[in-house]
Amino acid sequence: MGAPRVVIGIDSSTQATKALAVDADTGRVLGQGRAAHHVSTGPGRESDPEQWWQALCEAVAATGWSAQAEAVSVAGQQHGLVTLDAAGRPVRPALLWNDVRSAPQAAALVRELGADRWAERTGSVPTGSFTAAKWAWLRAYEPESAARTAAVRLPHDYLTERLTGEATTDRGDASGTGWWTPDGYDTELLGRIGLDPSLLPAVVPSGRAVGRTRAGGPLPAGALVAAGTGDNMAAALGLGLEAGTPVLSLGTSGTVYAVTRGRPKDTTGTVCGFADALDGWLPLACTLNCTLAVDRFAALLGRDRQDVEPGGTAVVLPFLDGERTPNLPGASGLVHGLRHDTTPGQLLQAAYDGAAYSLLAALDQVLRAGGEAADESRPLLLIGGGAQGRAWQETVRRLSGRPVQIPAAQELVALGAAAQAAGLLTKESAGTVARRWRTADGPLLEPVARDTEALERIGDTLRRAGGLLESGHVG
Repeated sequence: MGAPRVVIGIDSSTQATKALAVDADTGRVLGQGRAAHHVSTGPGRESDPEQWWQALCEAVAATGWSAQAEAVSVAGQQHGLVTLDAAGRPVRPALLWNDVRSAPQAAALVRELGADRWAERTGSVPTGSFTAAKWAWLRAYEPESAARTAAVRLPHDYLTERLTGEATTDRGDASGTGWWTPDGYDTELLGRIGLDPSLLPAVVPSGRAVGRTRAGGPLPAGALVAAGTGDNMAAALGLGLEAGTPVLSLGTSGTVYAVTRGRPKDTTGTVCGFADALDGWLPLACTLNCTLAVDRFAALLGRDRQDVEPGGTAVVLPFLDGERTPNLPGASGLVHGLRHDTTPGQLLQAAYDGAAYSLLAALDQVLRAGGEAADESRPLLLIGGGAQGRAWQETVRRLSGRPVQIPAAQELVALGAAAQAAGLLTKESAGTVARRWRTADGPLLEPVARDTEALERIGDTLRRAGGLLESGHVG
């Protein structure tokens, strides 16, 4: 057996950069590396893009295979606003997806154009997470920074450009900006937020190399560089998803999505009508508060994150960073229904339930938005850091009433990026590569009866407390 054809997939997420060196032909992970990021904690959520680049270089080197890599691809956190000056240096720290200071700008944009027209044109109704709202915020509150900006990038765009010197993006990540349509950049929408389209990167079709690595980076000069994509699109690639298979991802944020054949246009704003990284669509609902919020409750209670107990009447809505689904950017957390006999373990279980509730409530809506039938006999793929935790697995199983499959493959975002890179060598689509690698294989948990009592209790609390949650007066 000869030497493997090595590709490297990179996941530049909110908290860290992870890199996988993978055998392009078999999917075997040969090596991996990781380097942490710093994220500011107030008043918004920001990171220095230069730090991402240094972390990428460190993580790639740590795989031990950078010198042998023939192709590379970068997947990055969606929605982040990276502003560069004329020399290509960051004007200011990047505004991250979970920085919701731009919620008023998003609301103003929706009022001006109407939710129906936003959904029709871009597939999504923008919230404070979207890049368009962040640019509007920057122009309103830091006009000097906006005036100095000579280029606007998403996180994966910025890193790909550092590798190649070429300003490119892909349709998947671009679809989360609020200014991309299936026909390209919408100049009218860009005009509404005062963004010159010449500041944006070219959108490259799927499966195409955007350039080769330059000297001085983490890889030898001349390696092929794929277009890259957003993190959710890369995870879908990493699973080799077939249309209609639902996915629930448990990470810093929670997401539920599916690849669909139909283009989603949800006027309620619950489902984002993203494109995938190939030629299909990726309707997705996202929450801001997931594993970190539940871990915070565990810490407050002085318990291990797995130390939950069944029963009780408590409801926890863990909206510690505001919330995106439901759209309550000013929300704080809520604990309701405490009794003398409520135990700490029951309260922790209620935090799990509250974090999972909105995602599962949006699941059927995600499938409908893309024209796919909701088949409850079809396993729900559970991925992300939380997917390995027993308490998360049982919570999703109990509240969904569905079979739950847990893919054995780890680091699916980086694996999806690696599949993009491998496709450049094998001349296959990234989805075909991942299916050949059998990345979705893993244990299957049989369904249990849905806990309708818990679902009704949480839903009733959310409906009655919505206004107070949004004002931030409930805690």
